[in-house]
Amino acid sequence: MTIPTPHLSHPKYRPDIDGLRSVAVLSVVGFHAFPYWIQGGFIGVDVFFVISGFLISTIIFENLERGTFSYAEFYARRIKRIFPALLSVLIASFSFGWFVLLADEYKQLGKHIASGAGFVSNLILWSEAGYFDNLADTKPLLHLWSLGIEEQFYIVWPFVLWFAWKRKFNLLTLTVIVTLISFSLNFKGIQQDSVATFYSPQTRFWELLSGSILAWLSIYRINTIFSLKLEIECWLTKVTRVFFKADGIALNNVISGIGSLFLAYGFWRISKEVGFPGRWAVIPVAGAILIICAGPEAWINRNILSNKLAVWFGLISFPLYLWHWPLLSFARIIEGDFPSRNIRIALVALSVILAWLTYKFIERPIRLKIGGGSKVFVLAVSMVLLGFVGYYTFAQDGFRTRKVNTKMGSAIVRLAGDDPQSHIDCLKTYSLEQENIRYCRLSGEGKPKIAIIGDSHGAALFKGLSQQLKNNFNEGLLMLGGQLFIDVANYHEGNPFEIDVYKGGIKATKFVAEEDSIDLVIMVSRGPRYITPERYISGKYNFYLLDDPSVKEKDKVFEIGMRRTLDLFISKNKRIIFVLENPTLNFDPSSCQNGRLFSSATNVDCLISRDKFLEEHKSYRDLVNAVLKDYPSVTLFDSARYLCDSKNCFGKVGGNILYGDRDHLSEAGSEFLAEFLIPYIRMVRH
Repeated sequence: MTIPTPHLSHPKYRPDIDGLRSVAVLSVVGFHAFPYWIQGGFIGVDVFFVISGFLISTIIFENLERGTFSYAEFYARRIKRIFPALLSVLIASFSFGWFVLLADEYKQLGKHIASGAGFVSNLILWSEAGYFDNLADTKPLLHLWSLGIEEQFYIVWPFVLWFAWKRKFNLLTLTVIVTLISFSLNFKGIQQDSVATFYSPQTRFWELLSGSILAWLSIYRINTIFSLKLEIECWLTKVTRVFFKADGIALNNVISGIGSLFLAYGFWRISKEVGFPGRWAVIPVAGAILIICAGPEAWINRNILSNKLAVWFGLISFPLYLWHWPLLSFARIIEGDFPSRNIRIALVALSVILAWLTYKFIERPIRLKIGGGSKVFVLAVSMVLLGFVGYYTFAQDGFRTRKVNTKMGSAIVRLAGDDPQSHIDCLKTYSLEQENIRYCRLSGEGKPKIAIIGDSHGAALFKGLSQQLKNNFNEGLLMLGGQLFIDVANYHEGNPFEIDVYKGGIKATKFVAEEDSIDLVIMVSRGPRYITPERYISGKYNFYLLDDPSVKEKDKVFEIGMRRTLDLFISKNKRIIFVLENPTLNFDPSSCQNGRLFSSATNVDCLISRDKFLEEHKSYRDLVNAVLKDYPSVTLFDSARYLCDSKNCFGKVGGNILYGDRDHLSEAGSEFLAEFLIPYIRMVRH
C-alpha cells in the first residue's frame, strides 16, 4: 500500500490581508508616479515585508509542528508564485530595452536582469547610487531590491527555524533575538551609511521577522491573546459604552484603527529626506502588525480591506509592483525628464491592465493547475538562462554594434568615476576603513602624487583625469572626499547620511594635507549649491562653521572655509589647482539623444545660454576670484572656458554627451575636461 506524502498546509485565507496588500502596492505606485501627492508611499514595501514574514512563518511554524514541512515543496511553491510574473517583466524589459536603450544603458540593464534573476538586486544596487538618488529613475529594475531581500529571507529563515526546531530551541525566543539584532543594526547603520542600511538584508530582516513573531503568537498563544483582549475589552466597555460595543470585537476595532492611523501618518510624514529605514520604519511595521493582529472581523478589516475592489488589487499586487516601475522608468529615459502627468496616469493604468493579464493568464494558471514538477523545472531553468543572458549583455558592453533608433548611437551618458572596487582598494591602501569617507578612488600602482578632493563633482572628474595622467605622466590619481573645506558642516536637514558624508569629507581633506606622498591638490566641488542652496536643493540645508555656527551668511561660511583649507595646504607645501564649477544644465542631458524610439523629447542643440549660466553662478565665481587674489600661488582652472563659447555652454561634443545629469560630468565629459587640465598640471609642477 502506498502511503501518501503529506503536503504543506497553508493558513486560512484572509481577504483583509489581500486588502492590506492593495494599500501597500498602491502607495508604492502612487509614490513613484506622483511623489508630491504621497511622499511616504515607499513605506508600502515595509508593509509587504511584514505580510510576507507573517504568512511564510505561519506556514513554516504550522508544518514543523505537524511534521509536514518539506524544503522541496516550500521552494517549489515559491518558484511557482514568484517566477512567472518576474520572468514576464524581465523578458519584456530586455526586449523593449533592445530598441530604446543606448549601449551603456543596455549594459546596466543586463547587469540588473542578471542580479534580478539571481535575487541579489539589493546587493548590486548597494554598490551603485542610492534608492532616492536622481539617477535611480533611469534604472528600470530598481524595484527588484525588495524582492532580493524577501528571497534571501526565504532562503535563510526556513533553515534556521528547522535547525532550531530539531534541537528543541524555543522558536519565539530565537525569533525575538534575531529581530532585535537586525533592528539594532538598522538603527546604528542609518547613522553611518544610509544606502547600505536601505539595501542590506541584515538591516531589513527585522521587518519580516516582526511578522514572524506575530505568526508564532497567533498559533501558539492564541488563547492567551484572546483572554487578554477580552479583559481589556471588558474594561473598555465599563469605561464607556458610547464608543465600544460588547460584541467581542471592540478591541480589535481599536487595534485596527490605531494601525491604520500609523500607516496614514507614515504616508504623510515620512519622506526620502528623513533617513530611512532607521527608527522611521517602525511606523509602517507597527501599523501592518496591528492591522493583521486585529483579525478579519475588525470593522476596518471587514468593511474596507475586505472590499472586493481592495481584494482585487491585493490579488494582482505582485505583478502590479513588478510592472509599474519599468514602465515609469522607461518613460523617464525616453522623455529625458520626469514624464508629464497625463503620461504617468496612462502608464499607471497600463500597469494595472498588464498586472491583471499577468495574474489571470500567466501567474494563476501556472501556480494552481497540474504539472507542478515539470513547471518548476522549466521555470527554474528559464530563470537561470535569463540571468545568463543578462550577464552576457553586461559582459558585451550592451552590444555596442546594436542599431538603436537614434542618431547618437552609443553616446556616453553614464556618470564618471563610478567604480566601487576602487573605493575599497583606496581605503585599504591608505588605512582609511574606519574614517567614513564617501569618495575614495585610486588609480595606478602605489601612492600617487596628485589628489582630487571635494564632493561628487570631484569624483566625476576622477575617471577622465586618471586616464589622462596615465597617458601623459604614467602616474596614478587619488580622489578623496565628500566635502571640500575643513571646519564646515554641510548637510540636508534630516538626512543622517549627509552628516556622515561631510564629517568623512573633512577627515579626507585633512588627510590629504598631511599625506607626504601628495604634492599637488586639485580642489573640485559644486560650489553654487552651498552658497545658494535654495536654487538647487529642496528643504532646509545646513551650511555653517563648526567652531562658529553664529555666522549665518553662507557666502561668508564658504569664504572662511575656503581660506582655512588653502592655508592648511600651503602650510604643508602643497601645490593647488582650484577648479571652478562647470555650468549647470537646465534640461536633462538624455534629451540630447535625438531620435530615440517613442521619444517626443529632443534637444538637437544641447545648449544653454552662457550669459544665463554666468548670471546664476555670479555670486560663487565672484567670491572664489576675490579669495584667490590673496593666494597668488593657487592656480585657477575655469571649466567654463572649455565647456562654453562666447554665446553658449554645450552639453555634448562630437556626438558624446558631457553630462550624466544636469550638473555631474559623464565619462565623456570627464575625459573631455581632463584633457584641458593636463597643461595646467604641467605648468604647476614645473
